[in-house]
Amino acid sequence: MSRHQQDFERDIKRDIRNSPIVREVDPARLREIWRWVGIGGFLVMVVLFSGWQYQELRRHGYRIGNVQAERAKELEINRHLRLEIETLKSPKRIERIATEELEMVAPSSEDAIVLKRVVPSETPPPGIVAEQRGEALDDSKVQTAAVPAFRR
Repeated sequence: MSRHQQDFERDIKRDIRNSPIVREVDPARLREIWRWVGIGGFLVMVVLFSGWQYQELRRHGYRIGNVQAERAKELEINRHLRLEIETLKSPKRIERIATEELEMVAPSSEDAIVLKRVVPSETPPPGIVAEQRGEALDDSKVQTAAVPAFRR
């Protein structure tokens, strides 16, 4: 064996340790990595925020649709109730119930009660004083109305 071949075998068998080698951190590369991490984080936040806004918009859209459907339903119920009120307030219906179910009869002209309502006169000027103790009511200031009274 030649010397060159022995040196080569010895170099191969030699244990070479790389652990004491220290790698230096490149500050420019580190700044670039942090910049890309920041940009990526910002983009993720923008995507999450816009997704959240879109989801909230859809949720509110569904709520509005539900409220509008409920409003339409309530308006329909209101229309039916108004129609029922008008039916119940019908004078023909009230007269039929009074005569058939309650056995009432329409009053004659002698049975009618006349209510008199006094129409107030104008206030006199402050210099005029009048006494009302014994005065009778003037018929021109009295309104009369015939009110039918049902009787059993």
